[in-house]
Amino acid sequence: MSWIREAAEDEPGGAVAAAFEKDRATRGYVANLTRLLANRPAVLDAWIGLNGAIKASMSPRRYELATLAAALRLRSTYCALAHGSILAEHHVGAEAVREAAEGHDTVQLSPIDRAVMDLADKVAAGAADMTESDLTELRDLGLDDGEILDVILAASARCFFSSVLDSTGTQADAVFQDLDPALRDALTVGRPIAAPDPVGRHLAT
Repeated sequence: MSWIREAAEDEPGGAVAAAFEKDRATRGYVANLTRLLANRPAVLDAWIGLNGAIKASMSPRRYELATLAAALRLRSTYCALAHGSILAEHHVGAEAVREAAEGHDTVQLSPIDRAVMDLADKVAAGAADMTESDLTELRDLGLDDGEILDVILAASARCFFSSVLDSTGTQADAVFQDLDPALRDALTVGRPIAAPDPVGRHLAT
């Protein structure tokens, strides 16, 4: 699940217990990422705040497209599954996500969608190699500099978070095993998904 010991639930009302209870209330289980980052509750809270601030200025669809593209480039199974499944369920459909993950063009994505993913991919691949011309396609499609910055922020934040998860060996939650196999396999781009816990501790309830 992770190479770092999971946070121990402290006294009721403590920071770790609060993080775990929030997951149980919203997800139905405690996510592996929460078990890791609850070791540093202030960091977990700061990440949630930063991520929320980035998302606040973007449409949910654009945020998920940028985040998925960065996760795929980073070979982050956890982030690709988490955000690819949201994108599939709420925005573009499973077929479009699978095709994008496999590197195929898909009619479900608009020219702006594809340009957003292309820019996020470049950020995750190596921002030091980018030039201003990498912003041209989105500018030509009518996005202003603030909107382009949003894409860069989403991709850059994903570089941080995916790196934390993968460098600690944190596996995607076992619940992702339940996704449609074709979509699940397309989004499993790095570490394997965690195996179901025999006592069901990490499964959705």
